[in-house]
Amino acid sequence: MTLQGSCHCGKTRFELSSAPTELTSCTCSLCSKRGALWAYYTPDQFRLLTPLDDVATYRWRSRIIANHFCDQCGCSTYTESPSWVDFKPDFDHPKIGVNARLLEGFDLDAVPVTVLDGKNLW
Repeated sequence: MTLQGSCHCGKTRFELSSAPTELTSCTCSLCSKRGALWAYYTPDQFRLLTPLDDVATYRWRSRIIANHFCDQCGCSTYTESPSWVDFKPDFDHPKIGVNARLLEGFDLDAVPVTVLDGKNLW
């Protein structure tokens, strides 16, 4: 079962191979200001339906994580990053973080949310 999501204006659209089974709420300065709930996928489980030229990207501090957002309405849509093992980046295993608040027809209350203390970890 595929699941689709989009930003507020609909310009940025994406598709997931399955619904998330858990979500993450990160407390770092960027995530807490965005208010996103993150669902994580491997690159083959995520498909961007929008031309990449229509997606804006912000890279903060280490510039390792690509934080994507709609260039029209500004909604935070997805991130591209390495996986993390013992607080070190694993570039051989990238992951896509999808803002689950943008998923269409998905009940956010149906899955558990884990709080990641990004404020104190990074």
